[in-house]
Amino acid sequence: MSDTNNDYDKAVAQCSSIFLKKVTDYGTAWRVLRTISVVDQIFIKALRIRTIQEKKSQRVNDSIASEFKGIVNYSVIGLTQLQLGEPQVEDLAAEKVEQLYKAQVHFAKSTMQNKNHDYGEAWRSMSQESFVDLILMKLMRIKQILQNDGKTLISEGIDANYVDILNYAVFALILMDDTTLESEK
Repeated sequence: MSDTNNDYDKAVAQCSSIFLKKVTDYGTAWRVLRTISVVDQIFIKALRIRTIQEKKSQRVNDSIASEFKGIVNYSVIGLTQLQLGEPQVEDLAAEKVEQLYKAQVHFAKSTMQNKNHDYGEAWRSMSQESFVDLILMKLMRIKQILQNDGKTLISEGIDANYVDILNYAVFALILMDDTTLESEK
């Protein structure tokens, strides 16, 4: 069995590399995004994956893996926006962005490690379709929380849903990588 911590770090490193290069290209334009806009960006990516899964074909060359990487990165954006507060026109230094990214991923990884302890890495037996469905469900939950003015009675908040979305996308990337490695043998 693969080493989950190393697999997780490898998947996140690919996402982080893309994210930080885009910060160089675009700055932190994402700082203007409100929670619903971040949710919608993730929704578009998850729905595209689901559509490709159902139609078993695609017309745009962006891979499913690239969409999962985008979901990871938008989840980090969502978590960062919650941490920083009000969305605004603001350009953050690349070093600050990298620190924020690492902090959010560290928290998500810690959550994953705790859940893996209790669930015994059940995710390794799940399908890519399930990860997409769970991501879509978490997005619907966030939308409902937003309609409730950010309040919940008994449920986890927006941040916990972003963490789960991030981790589901990382799991999908790990399993896709495992499948690629198996097919190369």
